[in-house]
Amino acid sequence: MDFQSVETNLRESFRVLAAHRPAGELREMDGVSIASAGVAFQMFNAAFLSAPVSSELQMDRRVAQAAVHFAARGQSWAYWICEGWLENRTRRRLKQLFRKHNLYQAVELPGMVAESVLPAFRELPYVDVRRVSSEPVKDAFCAIGSMCFNVPLSWFREVFDADSVWADFAGYVGYVDGEPVSTAATVIGGGAVGVYNVATLPGYQRRGYGEAVMRHALEQARLEHGISRTILQATPQGFELYQRMGYRTVTSVAVFCS
Repeated sequence: MDFQSVETNLRESFRVLAAHRPAGELREMDGVSIASAGVAFQMFNAAFLSAPVSSELQMDRRVAQAAVHFAARGQSWAYWICEGWLENRTRRRLKQLFRKHNLYQAVELPGMVAESVLPAFRELPYVDVRRVSSEPVKDAFCAIGSMCFNVPLSWFREVFDADSVWADFAGYVGYVDGEPVSTAATVIGGGAVGVYNVATLPGYQRRGYGEAVMRHALEQARLEHGISRTILQATPQGFELYQRMGYRTVTSVAVFCS
């Protein structure tokens, strides 16, 4: 099932980040995976539905499992769900079910897959793309992410501060005239290259810089790992671009937060 490539890669991206944090925690429960970085940014203290759900009662139990885990640690957290795991009635009742546990939907994103990306439909501008391997490039990656995703810079840095994380979470920053303007990152998992942290500073958007950095990141992953299949979770701003690049929607990813 195509949605499982999205789901598995998404979980792997969080596992990579959690594994490199001093307070990080990885744990497998019955149908629930915990990949918690133990940070202030609650989205990265994550629980994932990791197996099919056949009833509301079963879903309720899986929410309760994660709630108990994070309550014991006093952490704010988020529950990530690919709707492909859910039968229809539970999917329709999901918001009401989570509300019982004081969790509310923060976002819902299309989960998309491309067997290989299509050629660019326009000439892309030149961008000096640098891989995160030094402090200045890492700082630029965090600063752009903080601004574009409206998150305090200290929160973003806390997630990505360990140098060791960049061995498995390949981050890239695009520079234009020496200024960092755009980012993208890739994670290998589920037989696919996952694309994350695609962001471009407001003053540089809609000029092709983000697409150029993303394509560079995908080509590096193909050269290093021999994988052309790629997945992502699309924002509304990027959805049409991703469709033109050959991505198709295979699932929806909902995030509920405490």
